[in-house]
Formats: sequence, structure tokens, C-alpha cells
Amino acid sequence: MKSPICSTSSDEDEYENSAGLEPYCWWRSSAEKFKLECAMLKLYNNLPNVAGLTPRLRVLKELERLALVANEGINDFRQKLVTYRSGDFWMPTGGVPKEKTDIPPVITILLVGFSGSGKSSLVNLMYCVLGRSGLVPFAQTSSGNSPDYTSMFLEEHNVLRSLRSGFCVYDSRGFDYEQMSENIEELSSWMNDGVHHNQLCLRSGDYLLRKDEIEVLMSRSSSKFERRRVNCAMVVANIAEIYKAYKAGNYKPMDAIKELYSSPAFKKCIESPILILTHGDMLSTEERIEGRIKISEWLNISETSGVYDIVCLTEYGFIAEDSDPVSAYALTEAIYRALIISDRAHLPKRSFLDWTILVLSWVMCFIAAFFAFLSEICSKLSNSGGKLKL
Repeated sequence: MKSPICSTSSDEDEYENSAGLEPYCWWRSSAEKFKLECAMLKLYNNLPNVAGLTPRLRVLKELERLALVANEGINDFRQKLVTYRSGDFWMPTGGVPKEKTDIPPVITILLVGFSGSGKSSLVNLMYCVLGRSGLVPFAQTSSGNSPDYTSMFLEEHNVLRSLRSGFCVYDSRGFDYEQMSENIEELSSWMNDGVHHNQLCLRSGDYLLRKDEIEVLMSRSSSKFERRRVNCAMVVANIAEIYKAYKAGNYKPMDAIKELYSSPAFKKCIESPILILTHGDMLSTEERIEGRIKISEWLNISETSGVYDIVCLTEYGFIAEDSDPVSAYALTEAIYRALIISDRAHLPKRSFLDWTILVLSWVMCFIAAFFAFLSEICSKLSNSGGKLKL
């Protein structure tokens, strides 16, 4: 199924051929308004400076870009991801050669978000688009369970289903809007200490679990799984939930996603997390565009760069690539972007001298702490006339 906009041969026709709307081109649903906005986009495209575009027009321009390249571009991106090996997008900087750069064997992309945001559905979509898995669900979602269902583990997914895959995706347990301090603390541990498959994520609210349930959960978790350093993060947000709460005057979801997105834990990455907006199909066209703009403004980020609106159609039994090539292409572009970010952030390997200096610094800190302790003891002895008061 070919998008009519993809069959145009010039920029002039790019925004005019909106007849025969495809279902996945949801932003064209209001034909008359879309034609007017297309004319405005064409006018701005003829100007050397497009900084004057309104946020809405910038979003429409980005959506049209995705529609323009989706059908042909997805195969190119898929081939690049299939053949990707860790470090392929590395570029020489700072005079450090590649062999002296600390490049992990596998790049790790971490998905984080609140419960019900669609992280597991996004993983299933990755399997569908990249791993050619069809409708086989690899990650368990809340759609087939109770609304309060949440995974208790960090799960590693080889979404390419390849033994030579150069990257993996980690699905995480959803956060709770009411426990932001605990959320940020857990996120910091993942970013600082790394993650491993089937890593148990117990929280303060899990005290209601029975002892036998805890034992079953503990039996699945094993430290023998390889611990991986997180190279890039994607924040997954339920745009329908956040927007509806915002319009009802409830700013808690909006504030929570801002606190999560702006967490200092992400400073280990060279760029901000990639924002994935899901469940947009539960909103009208106007609500969907306005929701994207409001969330971007609240997070103080661009509406178009590093933000992707993706419908996880695998939840409803459809193969995304056939029914929604725009979402499928946006997904592959987001992963490609994450890999480029990751390969730009590799640090030089530590040399023997570096390790020696590090060990010596630890020893010096220990000696300093020891003498500080002795100094405190002597001070108390002198103040008590030679008798130490406990």
C-alpha cells in the first residue's frame, strides 16, 4: 500500500497530493483544514528561514516527512539495523583511535515509563517490524491482563532475533505516579550500575505479596546474566492519558513525565532521552497534535526532534508495517537515532596508569579518613582531660 505523498516527484507536489487519504495519515483527516495548512507549509518552504513556523506547522511538516520516506526508507533502515555491530557508527574524536575506545559488545537501549505507557507493546512492535515475528507476542502487556498488571522484572529483548545482533532493548517495570522519589532512585541505579536480564524490581508497595510469591520471583532472577551498561534511554509516555488528565486540570501525569525525562540519571548519556508517545489513536486529530505540542512545551524540548508518535498496533492484532508504515518507519528511525547517540558516547579505555591512579586515590582517601578519625579521638580526649566519654 503506497502513500500518495510518497509517489510525488517534486517538493512542490509534496503537500498538494492529499486526495485518497491513507488510514495511517491521520493528520489529514480534516481535508479542508489540511489543504490550508499545506498551502502555508508550501509558502514557508519557499522562504530561506523557516524559524517562523508555528509549533503545529512544524509537527505537520515532520509528519509529512515521515510519510514521504516511510515506504522506501523502512527497508533501508531495517538493513542498517540488521547488519549493525556495536561501534559501527563511532566517529574519531579527541585523537583516540577506535581500538582504544571502550565499546561494549552489545549496545543497550533502556525503555522507561509509567505503568500502562506501552513499553511492552513497543517491544512487540519492534519484534514485528525488525524481527519479522508477525503476531507472536514476545513481551507480556497489560492489555491481556488486569489494568493493574505490571512486569516485576527487567527483560532483555533481542528484537532482531539474530545471534549477531549488535544491540538489545530492555523493557522495564512501569513507574508509579505516586512514588516519584522511589522511581528516580531506581532509575539512577539502572543508569549507574547497569541492568541484567530478569533483574527483579521490588518496590515498597510490594509488601502485600505473599512469601511464596516472593520466592517464585526470586527464583527467576539470577546474577549470572551478563550485566550491561545502559547506552541510551527512551522515555515512553501515554499521550492519551497525559493529555486527558491535563485538560481535566490534573497536572500530575504531566509533572511526573517532566521529572522523569529531566532526571539527572540521564546525564550519563550525551543527549536527552528519546521521547516515544503512544496511544495517540485514542485521541482525535486535534487532540493528538495539541497533546504532542503541550507535552513538548512542558518538557522544554522540540516538537519534532527526538520525539516520535508511534501507535503500537500489535496490541490489536495488526501487523504494523502493512497497516501503518509511518509508525513502523518512525520506530526504526528512533532505534537508529539511539544507536548513533550511543556510539558517540563511548569513552577511552582505562590504561594501567589510569587504574593505578584510581587505586592510589582510594588509598589516599582511606588514609585521610583514618587520620580524621584519629584527630577526632584525640580532640575528645584532650577536651575531657584524658578521659574518653562515650
